[in-house]
Amino acid sequence: MPELWTPDKSIAQFIDHTLLKPGAVSADIAKLCQEAVQHQFYSVCVNGSWVSYCKEQLAGSNVAVSAVVGFPLGAMSTKIKAAEADAAVEDGAAEIDMVLPIGALLEGRYGVVAYDIGAVVRAVEGHAIVKVIMETGMLSDEQKSEACRVAEAAGAHYVKTSTGFGIGGATEADIKLMRASVTPGIGVKASGGIRDRDTAIIMLNAGANRLGTSAGIAIVTAAPASVFGQSGDNTGAGPAASTLY
Repeated sequence: MPELWTPDKSIAQFIDHTLLKPGAVSADIAKLCQEAVQHQFYSVCVNGSWVSYCKEQLAGSNVAVSAVVGFPLGAMSTKIKAAEADAAVEDGAAEIDMVLPIGALLEGRYGVVAYDIGAVVRAVEGHAIVKVIMETGMLSDEQKSEACRVAEAAGAHYVKTSTGFGIGGATEADIKLMRASVTPGIGVKASGGIRDRDTAIIMLNAGANRLGTSAGIAIVTAAPASVFGQSGDNTGAGPAASTLY
């Protein structure tokens, strides 16, 4: 069962330290890994091409590697998503953050959504957990709840709010809704717009078991996010994207 945060626990252990911008270079990823080890974040979350590099950088530490799959649109074929997840695990990823097929969800084609998630789950079964990104900013409350139920039924281990590249980010109301839509054995990950300690605590108190953010250092040190330059921002992803992840 995913761990719940309480005030006596370090927030760092609930953070996936994230860098997903397309222009990231080796020095950026190495810095991400160094920061994760220094602050003891739960994992680093990166694009698949960086997984093996992160695994090398994190050797000997307790920091895990999370890889995104079908990111950021969720619109590629299910076969490709499953293959991408399998490759990421082969390279050393312990967790997969996949984007569900948002168009199918919006049309109410829940069987398609379930098949897509299930294929990724089966591809990494026994080797990695799967978090399902819903892109909550595009969904009604009913669609959010149904997506959570479908993800759990398909074998996912977590449901997650946002890519950070889409519309909106995590909200307290959405985390509460998602937490109420799955059983206690399923985790909830808040991502998108979590830039400071107060917001992080709000999400954790609302029921999030994990936080996806590039502002992890600001959160754990309670310093303004701008101090650290935010190398993990999704710059260029859209008009407001740099404020989301």
